[in-house]
Amino acid sequence: MLELSVKVLLAYLIGALLGSLILGRLRGVDIRAMGSGNAGATNALRTQGKAFALAVLLIDAGKGVLAVRWLPLAMLPGIGQDPDLSREWLTLACAFAVILGHVYPVWFGFRGGKGAATMIGVAAALDPRLLVPVLLCWFAVLLLTGYVGLATMIAAVALVVAARLLEPGDMPLLGFCILVAAFVIYTHRSNIVRMWTGQENRARVWLFRSRAA
Repeated sequence: MLELSVKVLLAYLIGALLGSLILGRLRGVDIRAMGSGNAGATNALRTQGKAFALAVLLIDAGKGVLAVRWLPLAMLPGIGQDPDLSREWLTLACAFAVILGHVYPVWFGFRGGKGAATMIGVAAALDPRLLVPVLLCWFAVLLLTGYVGLATMIAAVALVVAARLLEPGDMPLLGFCILVAAFVIYTHRSNIVRMWTGQENRARVWLFRSRAA
């Protein structure tokens, strides 16, 4: 239990290191006070430009990879590895904790992003094959509708479908993907309301242009 508790906590704390807020402090801005008020890569792109948004995306996805690939197998001083602890369950626990930390970061007043970029990093680290249908669905929905939030929610559902088809016997992975998809949809509940009322911004105009355009 000690290893599980410590590593899940570390995964959460890693997740709480948001790229947009760290880089924003270096630039002297808080993007939560700009644009949509979200601390994710989409609002970073809207308000700070492509280079800033790309850096945010890499940081937020990278911490998902770190929490899945490195942390479960790490030999931490004074902790060691519990032989009775399933590495798969530990990996999935760390994977969810890093996403949770991104959404509710202790370092930044529990006001973070919506988990999309970190979900991508986690999926890539768990099984790179999961990434293909997730990204394809994201781009397809974005191009068809212009709604980033809707694209992200559909991509999260695609993660569940991909896990079911690619790893049909892996029930822990499937359960994890269902949990993540539900959580990502929950974090986008404000987007759902805005789409329902016709107030959601579309990405077709600003996604492919520079900040100065």
